[in-house]
Amino acid sequence: MKKDIIINSTSSETRVALMENDLLVELFVERPQHERNVGSIYKGVVRKMVPGMEAAFIDIGWEQDAFLHFSDHSDEMNGTILDEEDEERKPAHRVSYHQREINLKNGQEVLVQIIKEPLGNKGPRVTTQVSLPGRSVVLVPHHSHIGVSRRITDFKERRRLKSIATQAKPEGYGVIVRTVAEGKSLDELKADMHSQLKLWKKLENKIKKSPVKSLIFRDMTLASSIVRDLFTTDINSLVVDSKRFYRQIVSYLSEVAPALVEKVQHYSGVKPIFDFFKIEPDIEKTLARKVWLNGGGYIIIEQTEALVTIDVNSGRFMGKKDHEENSLKVNLRAAREICRQLRLRDLGGLIVLDFIDMADEKNRKKVYDEVKKELKNDRSKSDILPISQFGLMEMTRQRIKPSLLYTFNEPCPTCGGLGMVPSRETISTQLERWIKRFRTRSREKRLEMTVSPPIYDYLTEGINNRIRQIMMKNFILVKLKRNEHFKIDEFTCYSFKQGKDVTDRYRY
Repeated sequence: MKKDIIINSTSSETRVALMENDLLVELFVERPQHERNVGSIYKGVVRKMVPGMEAAFIDIGWEQDAFLHFSDHSDEMNGTILDEEDEERKPAHRVSYHQREINLKNGQEVLVQIIKEPLGNKGPRVTTQVSLPGRSVVLVPHHSHIGVSRRITDFKERRRLKSIATQAKPEGYGVIVRTVAEGKSLDELKADMHSQLKLWKKLENKIKKSPVKSLIFRDMTLASSIVRDLFTTDINSLVVDSKRFYRQIVSYLSEVAPALVEKVQHYSGVKPIFDFFKIEPDIEKTLARKVWLNGGGYIIIEQTEALVTIDVNSGRFMGKKDHEENSLKVNLRAAREICRQLRLRDLGGLIVLDFIDMADEKNRKKVYDEVKKELKNDRSKSDILPISQFGLMEMTRQRIKPSLLYTFNEPCPTCGGLGMVPSRETISTQLERWIKRFRTRSREKRLEMTVSPPIYDYLTEGINNRIRQIMMKNFILVKLKRNEHFKIDEFTCYSFKQGKDVTDRYRY
């Protein structure tokens, strides 16, 4: 499989595209106002313990508290790094989590690392199991575990890497061997560990001197972390349109992976780099609900706060075989495209796939196997269930950051993200109720009302128009005005007698 990384870097944003066989499969976006937070380490303080949720809320100085689940807590880490609590203080709140005692209490200082970006009203998710990623290894202070990336599948290579990692790792530290380390020697792993160990020693001093609710360490920028984590020997090329960033990448690779330097290219064409590689049209499609499949058929992607639903439809597909075979063909195409869209849009959490109904159990198994096969290319962890008796496939996918929908969009100020706005009939009825309340409570007979253009046109349409009927029914004279800048459901009311705006006074 041909893989390429294309980087577009400007003063307003950095975009990184991962291509497979010239097809966009993953997109990463970072903007100055929304910098990447995953990997950052904070010295926080426990604000609230919630045993019922098996979690604690940690104040790290943000507007929203960070969420620490007990499964992400390590007593060894914070007992070693932070100063020991005074013996005179009350004992920590002890909560059992899977037969393990949790030692945390309100007001306690904790060192946490962000593992999931904030989403909506939810703060970031954090862990106390702090780690420092290098190019070949991840160093885990105050642990002894040695792990090898699950993406290295060769048994002999896994055993070899675990053996040399055991020899290379410093006493009192855990190590996770990354996919990039495949084929690396003992000396190469040692050099990477030494670099991370040197960094950790500096951070330990900073931790002791820094006040609570302060940033201790920020991981690399998005583009730099992509080069560190994804630029491996199986990548065909890395193309970047920024001279400054090109020099930084070459300088970094010259130290850690000299053999990859020749794969880095600087793009200096007149046409924007994402236009040249035909990436921009694919990015625009990532925001659409409907995605067409090759040969006909389409999928509909709906995102909600609770889950993501994906519906498969045959559309204009006209197969030459019977309904069962046609449904199988569309479902298999949809399975491949769905897995691509999961990666491209970075969809996570609970996901429900509604495939076209198939009567044959063997065909349902084929679709299930196709989804499992395609998900092997996905770096995010996922769990998937076979198609149920209702024709639904349920799955979960690891969510680390908000999907592209939330990166490129914000909730509509009119509908509040619902996707629907009140009809003109609904708004007209609401206005009539407001007028009735005003007339009943104030006993006034004159009023000035300003509405949006669509509602003004709706109320004044025809000779015996709606505003005339409302006035006659309520025995009131309404001077109707329009404001071109009002949203469809926005209105204001002015009382001539009181000489002021009375909109909110009679709203309920």
